[in-house]
Amino acid sequence: MKPQSSNRDRDLDFLGIECAWPNQAVLGSSRLRPRPRPRRWRQVAVILAVVLAGAGAWQLGQAGYIHAKAWLAQALIRDAWSRTLAGEQHVRPWAWADTWPVARLRAPAHGVDFHVLAGADGRSIAFAPGHVFGTVAPGEAGNSVIGAHRDTHFAFLRKIDDGDLLEVQTPAGRLVRYRVTERSVVDRHDTAVMAHDAFAAELTLVTCYPFDALRAGGPLRFVVRARAESDGDRGAAQVAI
Repeated sequence: MKPQSSNRDRDLDFLGIECAWPNQAVLGSSRLRPRPRPRRWRQVAVILAVVLAGAGAWQLGQAGYIHAKAWLAQALIRDAWSRTLAGEQHVRPWAWADTWPVARLRAPAHGVDFHVLAGADGRSIAFAPGHVFGTVAPGEAGNSVIGAHRDTHFAFLRKIDDGDLLEVQTPAGRLVRYRVTERSVVDRHDTAVMAHDAFAAELTLVTCYPFDALRAGGPLRFVVRARAESDGDRGAAQVAI
């Protein structure tokens, strides 16, 4: 009967070295009989590597597609906004769109210049920040709430600070300037972010949190509150933006 293999022998086996008589193999005996090296674990490793590489490529492709869609759509939205400023209403940026631009949002200190679409559902914020239905229009008295993805249009919010300037251009061409007054992290079901002062123009920007989360749609939201500083007339708005 052959002796049982030791732990050390099993380690050698794992490395592809098999022993006819384990104790003698460890001692370097010449009574070694060559056996085929196990290849199954290598095949499994290769298959696993291919699967992981494919999954990684798919993830990168998905991320690239989302980013390209979000940024390239701004050209069509920009054209629709120009027509809106010229007096047209509910100008859809492309034929099958169920949304339209309602404002232009800028954060000069962060190099941000986006158009805002009507509605903050997934179909809208895939292309641009979205205005939450049921809140006042951007630039009007009350609290206007705008949402966007944390890894595209609202990625800059992780660097925003109290006192930063935000600018909103309305469909009438009027420019409203806001100053950031508060930043907070809240539960996604916290409706306090919708509260408003009927006599003051406020702007609330909302995105998912944390910014570096591996999965979107978690339970937390990052909220930026800003209050109107002053209104510009139509001529000033067209020069400034």
